[in-house]
Amino acid sequence: MKISLAEIRARMPGATSAQWPQGEPYAVGLSHGSMSLGYYAPVGHDPQHPHERDEIYIIDAGSGRLRIGAEVHDCMRGDAFFVAAGIEHRFEDFSADFATWVVFWGPPGGEQG
Repeated sequence: MKISLAEIRARMPGATSAQWPQGEPYAVGLSHGSMSLGYYAPVGHDPQHPHERDEIYIIDAGSGRLRIGAEVHDCMRGDAFFVAAGIEHRFEDFSADFATWVVFWGPPGGEQG
């Protein structure tokens, strides 16, 4: 399996909806079993809710802050973050060109240990 940055960016923004009037800011590039690799480029604000599976963000473009629970981390291109399943998180104060790769995997509730 292979996906290029150009291929996944060409899928964005996705379909418009009441939740995403400017088009969905997330596209899946690869998936296999419980693993998926996607690309996320929120516009204006990040309305995320906790996810059922563990995830890793790898910042591709721009900068901002990532709130994970009570902690806030500066983030910029090249940074990577782990967010455990069920933990409240969202990007804040991010630049207009902000985008990140997202990897989800594992069982609902996350891996233990």
